[in-house]
Formats: sequence, structure tokens, C-alpha cells
Amino acid sequence: MSGASNITPAENVPTTGRPVKRVRDVRLDFFRGIGMFIIFISHMPGNPWGAYIPARFGFSDATEIFVFCSGMASAIAFGAVFTKQGFFMGTARVVFRCWQVYWAHIGSFVGITAVMIAMNKWLGVGNRYVAELNLLPFLDKDTATNLLGFLTLTYVPNFFDILPMYLVILALIPVVMAAAKLGGRWAVFAFVMGLYLIATTGHWQFPAEPWSDRVWFFNPLAWQLVFFTGFAFIMGWLPAPPIDRYLIILAAAIVLLMVPIKYFPLYLWVEVPEFYRPYIMLGMGKTAFSYLRYIHFLALAYLAYALAGEGGRHLSQGLFTDICRKVGQQALATFLVGLLLSRLGGIAIDYWGNGFATVTFLNLFGCALLVVTAYVVGWFKSAPWSAKSTSSKSGTAAAPVSPARTPAPQAAE
Repeated sequence: MSGASNITPAENVPTTGRPVKRVRDVRLDFFRGIGMFIIFISHMPGNPWGAYIPARFGFSDATEIFVFCSGMASAIAFGAVFTKQGFFMGTARVVFRCWQVYWAHIGSFVGITAVMIAMNKWLGVGNRYVAELNLLPFLDKDTATNLLGFLTLTYVPNFFDILPMYLVILALIPVVMAAAKLGGRWAVFAFVMGLYLIATTGHWQFPAEPWSDRVWFFNPLAWQLVFFTGFAFIMGWLPAPPIDRYLIILAAAIVLLMVPIKYFPLYLWVEVPEFYRPYIMLGMGKTAFSYLRYIHFLALAYLAYALAGEGGRHLSQGLFTDICRKVGQQALATFLVGLLLSRLGGIAIDYWGNGFATVTFLNLFGCALLVVTAYVVGWFKSAPWSAKSTSSKSGTAAAPVSPARTPAPQAAE
């Protein structure tokens, strides 16, 4: 997952008179697809499968996978625009993506809230499912003020907090690219670490509710560290790590040593000196993306990188790999669908119970719907109705596309 030795850094992409088709790295899409499945499972209330996700055995979880891989994908999608078409066009490209993510956030909130209201009425449970998302203050109090807060991202419910965090991080890309242009990679590292230290010391927080002092569950100024780590690997600011036996042993030791601390059944049997407990609790913090989460994720990512093999050769074959890659390629769409499916799955568990057959069906059926979503969205993005696609299927040559009408590269999900 970390460092992609066979991905061309964005600044080294050749300039030609025709668009260059970039080959997506199998590791990037595969692990991002795995992350989408884990996020769906972990978000389903009362889901017993949630006890076996990686987060139960270590500090980092699928959020780190999503943010790190999004950093890599953003470097692939936006890096070449900055370096080949200039800062203005690169910034415009990022602004357009921010616009898409913003409306995805708005749409997911409105859609899921409406479905939860409908489920409350259909099942006759009062405001139960709206209340579980802490939406009653939004609906029952000063809706006008709270609606304005929602549109300005000063009202961010916990269940809807990943996309706002991702949105702010995306907005930092032009600043990072400006730092790279003015001062090189060391200026980038100083800026990223400076923001991280500001966030982790509590000097910059984002308000999450107009009626309280609660802050965003994910502080984007802290989480940008893992995003720009992935970004830096693709841009060539960080070298791809070698697959080394001693590094594998070190990474495995870090991952294994954290299991007794994080896995609750083992934690009860492990005696930890009181002197260390405050540091362990600090390391578990998710809002400010604690240092132990970062260390654990880097170790886990390196093991995945080593297991995938050079260029991801161990992941290049098989139906499971192909499915995960497809889900990873359409990460935004599958993430949004997964949010809704997880809430509906939790309602189903409330009424059908959490027996083995029920839970297995809900998890597998939900994952299957994520796969269907990925293939359907991919089909629509391929624009099968276009003249080029039609002529390709019929075996005739498509009309040449003039440079002025050359389609833009696909946005990073």
C-alpha cells in the first residue's frame, strides 16, 4: 500500500499532443476496495462481524486506508495537472473535485435522514433511528440555524464526518503544491508536520454543532498527515521502501505488540504499568489522529505492500482481486451506498436478531450490493452511449477527437 514503485510520479508524466492513458495500480484499487467493505461492516449497528475488523486488533482502521489511498489517487489525478498545466489549472481541478465531494456529502445526509424518517414512520418506533444519528436537535430545534450550519459544515454529525474531513484535505492540495514549487519537498514536509502539530495540540478545531462545543470527530488538519504521506509517495517526494526481511520483521513486531493493547479480551489479561496508560490512551485518539495510529498504519501498510509483491504481482489474478479493484475504483459511490446499507442493516438486525444466518446474509448481501454499485457506476462512467464507445463495439474506427475537445482524465475517487 505504501510506495508504488511502478507508478509513474506525477511530475514525470510525459507531455504529448494527445492524452496519456494512465494505468491504475492494482494495489491502490485493491486495498481501497477492501477498505470500503470494512467501512460498511463497521458502520452497521449491532453487527457481530464488526468484532473482527482490523481496528479491533490495532490502533488504525479502514479510515486510514481510505485517506491514505485517496492521497495516492489524488496525486495521480491532480499532480500531473499542476506540473504540466500550471498552478491555476491544477487548483481549478481540485476545486471541481471539492465541489463534487461537497454535494455528495449534502446528498448522503439528506437521503439517509429521509430514509431514517421513513423507517421510523413505517415501523412505528417514534424518532428512534433519527435519534440514533443525533439528528433530533437538527430537526426539532432551530432548524433554520442548523440548516445553515449544515451547509457551511459547522454542523457535522458523527456518522457523516468522513467526507467533510476529506473535503478540507483536498482543499489543502494547492497549498501543498505551492509549497513544493517554492521550497521543494522539505517545505512540504514542514507544512504538513506543522499543521499536524497544531491539530494535535488542540490549537485548531472545527465546530461540529451550533448548539454545543463539540468539534469534528476527524480533525482534517491532523488526518492530512496520512493523506499527504500517500500523496508524497506518488509524487516522488518519498522513495518507495524496499521489500526487506528486517523491515518486514519490524513491521510485524509493531503490529503484533499492539494486539494485546487494543484487542479487548487480551487487554483484560495484560498488565500495563499505570505510568504507560495515559500514553496508550493518547495513542488511541482518533480525532487528532494519534501518533500510535500513524505508526500502526505504516507498519500494517508496509506488510500489505510486501505481501502484494513488486508491482502487486501477487494481486494481479483472481475474481476476488478484480472485484475489490472495481469497488476501489468507484470508492466515493460505494462509500455513499455503504453508509445507507449499514444503517438499513442495523435496522434489520434490530428486528430479525443477530443470529448467524441473519448476520451472514446481511453482510454478504450488503457487500454484494457494493459490488453491483461499483460495476453500474463504472458502466455509466464509461459513457457507453458516446460515439467512441458505440463505434468500438461495432468494430468501426471512432472519429478522431480534436485536441480542444479531448476529455479530461477521470477524477480521483
